[in-house]
Amino acid sequence: MADDGDRAQRINEQLQADALATHRRKQLTAGDSRLECIDCEEPIPQARRIASPGCKRCIDCQTLHENWRPC
Repeated sequence: MADDGDRAQRINEQLQADALATHRRKQLTAGDSRLECIDCEEPIPQARRIASPGCKRCIDCQTLHENWRPC
């Protein structure tokens, strides 16, 4: 018999799987990746362009972009 914790875990896993599938669909339709980062203008490595189709930033600038919070 499943308890509330088990049900919550299954729901959480499904939500994560759905979010990942949505993200992957968006990436497939995002268009071509840039060769240079839109922020620092450094080359974006081919491995990143393959792993994240449609990327516009290098991994360092993307991390800063995602974690930036206004003061």
